[in-house]
Amino acid sequence: MLPAKSLPLSSALIKAPKSPGANLTSTNCIGINKWIRKKYTNPSLSFRSSCHETSSEPVVVPETRSISAQKRVNILPEALPYIEKFHGKTIVVKYGGAAMKSEALQASVMSDLVLLSRVGLRIVMVHGGGPEINQWLGRLGLKPKFVNGSRVTDATTMEIVSMVLAGKVNKHLVALINRAGASAVGLSGMDGRLLTARPSQNSDQLGFVGDIATVDPTVLRQLIDNGHIPVIASIAADKTGQSYNINADIAAGEVAAALAAEKLILLTDVAGILEDQGDPGSLVKEVDIQGARRMMNDGKIAGGMFQKVDCCVRSVAQGVRTATILDGRVQHSLLLEILTDEGVGTMITG
Repeated sequence: MLPAKSLPLSSALIKAPKSPGANLTSTNCIGINKWIRKKYTNPSLSFRSSCHETSSEPVVVPETRSISAQKRVNILPEALPYIEKFHGKTIVVKYGGAAMKSEALQASVMSDLVLLSRVGLRIVMVHGGGPEINQWLGRLGLKPKFVNGSRVTDATTMEIVSMVLAGKVNKHLVALINRAGASAVGLSGMDGRLLTARPSQNSDQLGFVGDIATVDPTVLRQLIDNGHIPVIASIAADKTGQSYNINADIAAGEVAAALAAEKLILLTDVAGILEDQGDPGSLVKEVDIQGARRMMNDGKIAGGMFQKVDCCVRSVAQGVRTATILDGRVQHSLLLEILTDEGVGTMITG
């Protein structure tokens, strides 16, 4: 989804169609046409997960059917202007929620990321892994504890968080992306001093839950410039080497700001920001940061969505062009957001 060309900060809620005016290129046309043909005729792109159990929650997974050559051709005129628009731009994707638990949605996200990388977008993935952490805590006879939605992380829990996120989950995602045809490199916030942490303001209650003090994206730029997709586990250390559990949304937002990314995308389990929390049909398609802050102050955004919106507002205020809260339950939601006229979810602009 692209923002309107002129977005005054005083505007609150904006519902604007996308109308890019970019030139089409035959090189990109060939690339996406090959991917569409492969994607809709190659069943091997459905992976089995060795890391996450299939979610029992309902997810939207449209049936994949073979697509005719004519339909493939009809897709290209809509997609190509966006490929041209985003070519060479950095897109930071926070991966989590239902898209992480469902095998079908895992396959959808990985194939989307590979396609976007193949047509010239510079992709960075940041991930958490809450359900997997809970599973391993349970295996060790430990009960997860939360305060206001944040995980209480004592020394034992921090050790498990590090092993699960930087080890099991991270390498599983790297393997999936590599299998889908791209080159992924797994790392955590500790590697290359990418993220330096500090204790959170509620450290007396939460333990080793951290905020981000500084970001050094040097290692990311080297990986991206050499054609790799960085996959970042959301843990970091402070200057003394103490490990901290970092919220993945916050980590993604700060990484996006440090890279001056074109777009931040948070994959989540809801459609986006609702004008009326009790009305699923009241989705706000686009809002500027002042409008988002007003909704937060008015109590229209609360619970887990509050932190996601705050993360998006902070990243846009620091120079990220747009931030989108995206419904990860929708198959190929990344492609719908980036390469079509409609997009899905809520886009926050400057």
